[in-house]
Amino acid sequence: MVITNMKEKKSTMSLGMLALKMRTVIALILVVLVFSVLVPNFLSINNLIVMVKHSAIWAILAIGVAYVIIGGGIDLSVGSIAGFCGMIAGGLIVEGLRLPMFDMVIYFKIPLLIPIILLIGVGLGVINGLLVTKLNVAPFIATLGMLYMARGFAMLRSGGKTFPNLVGNPELGNTGYTLLGSGTFLGIPFIIWIAIVLAIIATYVSKHTPLGRYVYAVGGNEDAAVLSGIRVNRIKMGTYMFSGFSAALVGLILSSQLAASHPATGESYELTAIAAVVLGGTSLSGGRGTILGTIVGALILGVLNDGLVMVGVSSFWQIAIKGMVVIVAVVIDQFQLKKQDEMALKQQKEA
Repeated sequence: MVITNMKEKKSTMSLGMLALKMRTVIALILVVLVFSVLVPNFLSINNLIVMVKHSAIWAILAIGVAYVIIGGGIDLSVGSIAGFCGMIAGGLIVEGLRLPMFDMVIYFKIPLLIPIILLIGVGLGVINGLLVTKLNVAPFIATLGMLYMARGFAMLRSGGKTFPNLVGNPELGNTGYTLLGSGTFLGIPFIIWIAIVLAIIATYVSKHTPLGRYVYAVGGNEDAAVLSGIRVNRIKMGTYMFSGFSAALVGLILSSQLAASHPATGESYELTAIAAVVLGGTSLSGGRGTILGTIVGALILGVLNDGLVMVGVSSFWQIAIKGMVVIVAVVIDQFQLKKQDEMALKQQKEA
């Protein structure tokens, strides 16, 4: 009889741990179910595509941030980098690249403009990485400084004004920019396809390549990673570069979607990206998390945001509710870690 009780207890504990590990998916299902009851036609095809499209932007940004956090860092600058890169793209389309010394203006074709902007994002990620790895600045402070710098330069680029009507000029050969944010393929927006491709690549790298294993090792125990021969600084640098790339991509998408670049674009996006990462089960202390979980976390925020708008909830309450969701996610994550440590300690004693 005692043996049966012990088995039942272990089974209950294992089910509880499984529920904790699957909490992100469970939360997404619950959110969808609640709003499907409250909002008519919430699960219509058109509405689902719109919600996934909105979530895809958070997902792209959050994937880059997830790599940084798994590697033991933090990146608060992604929203500002997105805004800055959007402003640079808008300026190049509207005004071109002015070279006064040669008395000429260069207008880039869109297939060339896009990689230029992505390289700028990577370059800003390099600066973050150098501050953290070479100058030993705390990641929080380094990226906070970049947040202000990138936002300031975005405003300086146009004097705080918007670059409107980014449709380009056929005579200059710079048309087609708006397709990035509004185009579709097989009836699905390009934004969703971009998020899917990035998620597949990021997941493969994290699970099936030495680079992915090194990122987890650095975030889990940096000293042990050094002793194992891992070039920790290079790994950290790579995560910040990837985060800058993702932020630049979001900046391109947002300015393309709006057909305009505004210096305030991307404000507070870094907080939403971090929230998506945390909701996805990634530990803020590093070394643990998945890209798939981050995607689900972004979907939760996207569905929650759109659902609250459809229900008619005040924008002030929306912000408060998002904050509460993030706090609950962190509390549950800490509870899971505590339970896992207790189980591991119990297994060691039994052995």
